Amino acid sequence: MLQQILRDMYIDPELLAELNEEQKQILFYKMREEQLRRWREREEKARMEEAVLRKTARRNQSNGKRVQWLRGQDGEVWVWVMGEAPGDKPYEQISEELIAERARLQAQKEAEELWRQKEAEITKKFRDAMAQEKARIVAEKWKIEMEDRKAAKLEEEKIQEELKKREEEERQKGEELIRQQEEIRAKELYLSLKQAQQHSQHSDDDQEWEEQLRRSKAADEERSHKARRARDEYRRQSLRAIQKGRVAGLSHLFQGTNLSSDQDIKLNNNSATPLSPAASSDIWERPARPFSRDVIIRWFKEEQIPRRAGFERSTNRIAQWFHGIISRQEAEELLMNKSEGAFLVRVSEKIWGYALSYRQQNGFKHFLVDASGDFYSFLGVDPNRHPTLTDLIDFHKEEIITSSGGELLLEPCGQQKNPPDYSPLFE
Repeated sequence: MLQQILRDMYIDPELLAELNEEQKQILFYKMREEQLRRWREREEKARMEEAVLRKTARRNQSNGKRVQWLRGQDGEVWVWVMGEAPGDKPYEQISEELIAERARLQAQKEAEELWRQKEAEITKKFRDAMAQEKARIVAEKWKIEMEDRKAAKLEEEKIQEELKKREEEERQKGEELIRQQEEIRAKELYLSLKQAQQHSQHSDDDQEWEEQLRRSKAADEERSHKARRARDEYRRQSLRAIQKGRVAGLSHLFQGTNLSSDQDIKLNNNSATPLSPAASSDIWERPARPFSRDVIIRWFKEEQIPRRAGFERSTNRIAQWFHGIISRQEAEELLMNKSEGAFLVRVSEKIWGYALSYRQQNGFKHFLVDASGDFYSFLGVDPNRHPTLTDLIDFHKEEIITSSGGELLLEPCGQQKNPPDYSPLFE
C-alpha cells in the first residue's frame, strides 16, 4: 500500500482520515523524499538532453548557416546599454525628472483647487458689499427730491468703480499668494516622494518578506523536528526488533508459514468446530483497492487464511483480539468500557489489511496495518516488517507503537456477539 501511495503520489482522503498526526507526518515525509528523488532524476535527464542538444547544435553550426555579430571599433561584439550611449539620460536623471513632474502636477492640481475656493470667496465678498452699498444708497436717495437722483447715480457709479478696482487688486494679491504656495507645495511634495521612494525599498516589502521568511523557517524546523524524531524512533524499534529476531525483511524468510488446505480452523476461542477455506474455481486477482465486502472476504480467504492471519501462534484457534469487518464506531463501542491498553484488530475496508483499535486514557486510537505485501507492518508508523499478524501483535505487547503515545497492547478485546463478527470470513 505504501509503495502504491508513493508511486501515485496520492492518498485517498478517507484513508488519510484513518491516520493519526504522527502517521501523517511520517507519510508526508516519505512522499517528500520520493518527490526529491524524482526531481533529481528529471534534472539529470534534462542535463543529459541539454548536453546532447548542445553537441548537435555545434555539429549543425559547422555545416550550416552562421550568425555573425556586429562588432565595434574595439573589435568586440557591439552592445548598446540604455543610459550609457551618447545622448542617453542616466537612470537617476530620468527618475528625478519623473518625480519632479509628479510633484509639479500634484501641486498645480492643489493650487487650482485653492484658487477656485479663493475666487469664490472674493466674488461673494464684493458682491455682498456692492449689494449692501446699493441698498444703503437707494434707501437714502429715495428720501431726497427727484433733482438729486442724478447726483445719486454718479455717486453710485463712483462707488462701484472703486469696488471693482479693489476687487481686481484683491484678485491679483490672491493669485500671487496661490502661486507662491504652489511653488512651496511642489518642493514639499518632491521631497516627500523622494523620501517615500527611498524608504519603500527598505520598509514594507522587507518587513513582509522577513515575516514570511521567519514563518517559513519555523514551519520547516517543526517539520524537520517531527521527521527526525520519527526516524530516530524507527531506528530504535528496528534495532530492538532485530535483537528479538522478529523482523522479516524479505518474503523468503517466512514463506513456510502457510497453512495446508486441509488444516482445521476454529471460529472462536471456545469453539471446536473446524472450517476450511472456501475453494474457488476461478483465479483470484486482487484489485487495486477494496471496493466491497464480498471482495474483502474473498481476499481474506485467498491470501490471509493461508498465512494464519487472526490465529493464535501455536494453535488453530482464532485469537481473542481478532474481529471481522466492523466499523470504527463498532470497535470503539466494544472498547468503551475497557481500561487503557485494551485493543482489537479488525479487517479494514480502506486498504488491503487491518486496523488496530486501541483504548487510551482519554479516547481511542486507530492504526492501519498494511498487509498488501508478504509482510505485516503499521502504515506510516512502524518500520518493522513481521511475517505474521500475530507476530506484529506480540511484538507490540512489549514494545510501544509510537514514542509520543507510548501505546502497549495489554488486554485483548474479545467477541460480544454469537455468532462472532468474523464468521463470514471463514464460511
